[in-house]
Amino acid sequence: MIKLLIDTNIIIDLLSKRQGFYNDAARLFSQADKNQIQLSISSLTFANTNYILTKLRSAKEAREILRKLKVLVEVLALDEKIIDLALNDEEFSDFEDGLQYYSAIENEVDLIITRNKKDFKSAKLPVLSPKEFLALG
Repeated sequence: MIKLLIDTNIIIDLLSKRQGFYNDAARLFSQADKNQIQLSISSLTFANTNYILTKLRSAKEAREILRKLKVLVEVLALDEKIIDLALNDEEFSDFEDGLQYYSAIENEVDLIITRNKKDFKSAKLPVLSPKEFLALG
């Protein structure tokens, strides 16, 4: 089964039902629910999503949403090695993107799904938008 790292922007697209992006994100999660693909997110994404959700909803509602999300994704740990790799890779100007990338590498993810492909131009893994991935069939 193909293993995807889902970037934070896709999670926010899904949970906030962001116009123009929600449908593709929902289709990815539907495939995961049917065990057609495996979705992974970094623990950083989990924390960032909680932060954003608590700006939009109560802390209790945010936790309930995250509990439901956790059923559909594998949460990848950030450890010292991943942090060191991201800190020392000057190809990633955005530290958070470096953390996402090295979380994917260290956990043998097959590809990264993001809407910010330009942030991963030096990636040695395939990087696709949700629309591009879904078009592969």
